[in-house]
Amino acid sequence: MPSYELERAFSFQMTRSLKKGPYVDERLMKKIVGKKPLETGLIKTWSRACQIAPEMIGFTFGVHNGKDHVAVLITEEMVGHRLGEFSLTRKFVKHGGKMQKEMETAKKEAEIAAAKSATATATDSKAPAKK
Repeated sequence: MPSYELERAFSFQMTRSLKKGPYVDERLMKKIVGKKPLETGLIKTWSRACQIAPEMIGFTFGVHNGKDHVAVLITEEMVGHRLGEFSLTRKFVKHGGKMQKEMETAKKEAEIAAAKSATATATDSKAPAKK
């Protein structure tokens, strides 16, 4: 691939020198050369810094996040980004505390009450009218 095509493909994430070119792990490219994306299963990698090349489109990579491998299906929009961007290393635990917990329980109780009222009206409409 000529250098001007690479520059166009990787134009928005160019922290690396244009003279050096994008960092694409050679071992990772060897794993996908000559293979079809749909026939190949999960390709495990620890190379989070590797930039996504156009040749990788359609393959599924298992990108290591420090604990396990997260499956990442490569699409056209991902070209130029790094593999590590799609495998988060930190797990978000929701904010809040006692007040948040109270709000959630109140919401659940309201849903249960709404469901009970809906079933009660459904059973009343099915019952025949007595004269």
